[in-house]
Amino acid sequence: MTQIATVERILDAEHAEISVPRKSACGHDCEECAGCGISGSAVYVRAVNTCDARPGQKVVVESDTNKMLRIVAFVYLIPVVLFLLGYFITAVLTPSVAIQYTMAVLGAVLGLVFAVMYDRRLRAKGGLSFTIVRIF
Repeated sequence: MTQIATVERILDAEHAEISVPRKSACGHDCEECAGCGISGSAVYVRAVNTCDARPGQKVVVESDTNKMLRIVAFVYLIPVVLFLLGYFITAVLTPSVAIQYTMAVLGAVLGLVFAVMYDRRLRAKGGLSFTIVRIF
């Protein structure tokens, strides 16, 4: 996956801190929408600086697409899957709709807890790895 980022500062001879604009579903076309009023935020990450980029320069960065897809699948799909499993397994065991909904919500909450724990573990390991491939 490639993105455009801005070099914020040089960390050492081989690494730089970059800011990558966070993407969202709305696209931040605020003139057209005026819905949320929030401007796009940025994520600050460490990147391998293979192009000798300097602070303030726009660069093209690359990250591992497979790793990104695994993260997205885990964070978004696991809570939904656990929600459905909680509902359908309980539906087989009891006719009580209240218990079915309760177990479904508990499954979704458990999935969110797993996602938060995974995020913290990933950040402790260094998160996604970015490489500056060229100056924009």
